[in-house]
Amino acid sequence: MPTDPRAPADAAPSSTAFLDIDGATFAYPGMPPAVDGVRWSVGAGEVHCLVGRSGCGKTTLLQLAAGLLRPQSGTVRLRGGPVPAPGPWLGFMFQSPTLLEWRSVIDNVLLPVSLQRRPQPSDVERAATLLEQLGLAGHAQRRPRQLSGGQQSRVALARALVQEPALLLLDEPFAALDAITRADLQDDLLRTCRRHGTTVLFVTHDITEAAYLGDRIAAMHAGRVTGDIRVDLPAPRTQAMRHEVPFNHLCARVRAAMDGPAA
Repeated sequence: MPTDPRAPADAAPSSTAFLDIDGATFAYPGMPPAVDGVRWSVGAGEVHCLVGRSGCGKTTLLQLAAGLLRPQSGTVRLRGGPVPAPGPWLGFMFQSPTLLEWRSVIDNVLLPVSLQRRPQPSDVERAATLLEQLGLAGHAQRRPRQLSGGQQSRVALARALVQEPALLLLDEPFAALDAITRADLQDDLLRTCRRHGTTVLFVTHDITEAAYLGDRIAAMHAGRVTGDIRVDLPAPRTQAMRHEVPFNHLCARVRAAMDGPAA
C-alpha cells in the first residue's frame, strides 16, 4: 500500500477515468486545508468509498467532486473536462432523507424532474420502476410520515436515481438507521447501482460499510488520503461475508490507514 498520501501510485489520475481528482486542495477561511493535495480517480461504474473520522475532509472532497466547491489548487475533472454545474448528470443522497411531507412518495421521487419541467409519462414510469426495485411499489401514494425510516431512505435513493445520473454522491446516508435496516439498504444500493451502471462516491465513517460497499476505499486523515485500498471480495456481496476472515482483514487495513502515516 502506498505510504505517500499526496501521491499514492494507485490513486494517480488516469486519462481514462470517469472522475479525476489531481492534487486538489481546499481550505475554509482561517482554517488549515480541509482537503490537502488529494489525488484520486474513479472508474465508470465503480463504487468508491471515502472513510475517515469526523472532520477529516470527506464531505469537502465530495463537494469538490460535485462542483459545489472549486479547488483552490489542483484540478477536478469529469470525463476529461471541467466538472459542470450540478444537474441531471449528478445524484445526491444525504444523511437525512429530506422528503417533502405534503407530497406523495412518487411525487417526492419525481421532485428533481419537477424542478426542471413537467414530468412526462416516461418519468413517472421510471420512478415507479425504481420504487418497485426498492420494494416500495405499494407505497407510491403514501406520505413520508406513513413510512419507516428505512422506507424513507429508499425513497431518497429512488429520488437520487430517477434522472439516471452518471455519478451518485452519498454523504453518510444510512448513519441514523438500525444495523439490520442499514445492511438491507446497502444491498439495495449495490443492486440498483450495478443495474444502472451508476458511478458512486460514498462518504462514511463506518469501516465495515466501506469494506462492504466499495470496489476501492480512500482512507482519509487530516485532509489527505492516507490509504488507497482495493477491495478484493467476490461479487455480488453477501451479508455472510462480514463474518469471514478476508472481510475482517480488510477492515483491519482500513482501520490502520485511518490513523494516518506513522510519525
